[in-house]
Amino acid sequence: MAVEKAFVVWHKEAELLGPAKPTPQETKELSDIDDQKGLRFHFCMIMFYRANPLMKAKDPVEAIRDAVAKALVWYYPLAGRLIQGPEDKFMVDCSAQGIWFVEADSSLSLEDLGDAVKPPCLYSKEFLYEVPGSHQILGCPLMIVQVTRLICGGFVVAIRVNHVLTDGLGLAQFVKAVGELAQGASSPSTKPVWQRELLTAKHLPFKTTYDHPEYGVVSHEDDPTMDHHNMVSRSFFFGPKEIRAIRRKLPPQAHRRSNFDVITACIWRSRTRALKLKRDEKVSIACMVNIRNKSPVPLENGYYGNGAVTPAAATEAGRLCDNPLKYAVELVERAKERVNEDYVKSVVNYMDLKGRPPILRSERNYVVSDSSKLGFDKVDFGWGKPVYGGTMEGGSGNNSIYAPYRNSDGEAGVLVPVFLPAAAMERFEVELKKLTAMESGEFFEPLKPFLNSAL
Repeated sequence: MAVEKAFVVWHKEAELLGPAKPTPQETKELSDIDDQKGLRFHFCMIMFYRANPLMKAKDPVEAIRDAVAKALVWYYPLAGRLIQGPEDKFMVDCSAQGIWFVEADSSLSLEDLGDAVKPPCLYSKEFLYEVPGSHQILGCPLMIVQVTRLICGGFVVAIRVNHVLTDGLGLAQFVKAVGELAQGASSPSTKPVWQRELLTAKHLPFKTTYDHPEYGVVSHEDDPTMDHHNMVSRSFFFGPKEIRAIRRKLPPQAHRRSNFDVITACIWRSRTRALKLKRDEKVSIACMVNIRNKSPVPLENGYYGNGAVTPAAATEAGRLCDNPLKYAVELVERAKERVNEDYVKSVVNYMDLKGRPPILRSERNYVVSDSSKLGFDKVDFGWGKPVYGGTMEGGSGNNSIYAPYRNSDGEAGVLVPVFLPAAAMERFEVELKKLTAMESGEFFEPLKPFLNSAL
């Protein structure tokens, strides 16, 4: 377990880091998926690296700072600023004003950090300094990169980016480019592609209209079942043993379902039971689905805009809790199977017609996404692959971001951060243990979950 220590990171003053060379000065249009109100926030990723004796003469801060500046030549819109156009439509002013870059040092080693490398990161505020005013959406830098040296010779790279500009896959593409340039490449192996105009209503006439429950299941009214002043967070590991145990609870014909579907169904049903919602309450699960290979117009390799939609499955809490797990798995699978070219057209036009509304997130409406295959766990700046690379915060009370993880036995799997009121978390663990019981009757333990109170 990580031992919490106070004042462990010392930050230098944040600097504005611009592209290494002159870049085009222009205004760029965003897609209707980019510009939805539900993406007007920042998200974070983090990577932890061991010391590498072969790199002793190199400073990771300098190497990564220089590589980021070079990458911004290729990804120059990220060095600009969001501006507001007619009808609340956002655009990018490619002004080359730069991103925030923070240099820092820590008194901790990777060994000291222990479990804190997994989401939700215990030292997130230390490893990603909150530059005053940087959470604004319009008129401020679109990205923060912080590199923190550790006393063991390792280091930490944390990144926060404005979600309007890119999604997890797009950010991973940018970070991979930084790694390649840091190791001496003259250009990224994958060239960035803009093409945001292709995912706008004016370019995508549609014939079929789908319902979109993710935008309108229930209201955001306050509910006493979600005590935000008494929230705790715990991370649960799903490796080969846990997946095998869950699949034994499903009929043979359900075994073809993906691990994501099985894990998501477990989390959704266990969470709903733990919250003790009324039986007739409408509940939903929304899953982020990549559309780069489902787009009605070809998106070239290198597209780094928001390329995902969020189909939802909805049912009553009583039906979800009372039915076998197979019921929840099938709902998740059917929601994802809706995503095709016509569905993407419907989402884009729904955004345009409805003023780009946010996804409903509440104790009843849960949103999950999978960062375990984005590639942050493989990014190499010259020191090798990270010990952990993926989501930093892992979600909130109404969403979870799955992360890649390797447990103490060396098993590769998925780590799911869950955020609930303390009493509900206890019930959640009981429900989850019922589903992950091993053949011998033993229960798997979450991977040394640590508890953060008052999130």
